[in-house]
Amino acid sequence: MKNSRQTPSIHAGSMADIAFLLLIFFLVTTIIPNDKGILRKLPPNCEQPPCIGDILERNILRLQLNQDGELFANDNLIPMNELKKTLMVFIDNNGDKSCSYCKGEGIATFSENPSKAIIALQTDRKSRYKDFIAIQVELNKAYLELREQYVSTTFNGRTFSELSKVEMKQVQKAYPLLLSEAHLK
Repeated sequence: MKNSRQTPSIHAGSMADIAFLLLIFFLVTTIIPNDKGILRKLPPNCEQPPCIGDILERNILRLQLNQDGELFANDNLIPMNELKKTLMVFIDNNGDKSCSYCKGEGIATFSENPSKAIIALQTDRKSRYKDFIAIQVELNKAYLELREQYVSTTFNGRTFSELSKVEMKQVQKAYPLLLSEAHLK
């Protein structure tokens, strides 16, 4: 008598079905994070040239971030913790005395009014991303604080979140975020 040792065969057809079902289950139940990033609105397209108007040098605050993480505002080295204050003084300056809601001192070398204040941010290609984000955060804080001050004085102590869409547009028109970003060589 022959001693036969046969191993029983395993049917792999159902294993493929199970693997396919597991794959579909994980695809359906997996949540893909939706990072928003930094929200910025691009300028509108130029319909009739010339699109570049005359911009006075006093209306431009030039911020430069070098590869060592040093921040310069109009060629003066400033610490990152003073950036918000520098931005607010520049934006809310009221240099031409046309802004009735501005609280600025009217310094001759700073912006004429908030609607003409341009922030020109230049970063070195080798600068750290965290420094760039820190500047963006301080920029947003400065505009948020200026807009909140405007809302509290103009809309009888209400907060920004309590405003209608038309009122929010009025606030954004009073303090528009005019930002130009470029890379240094």
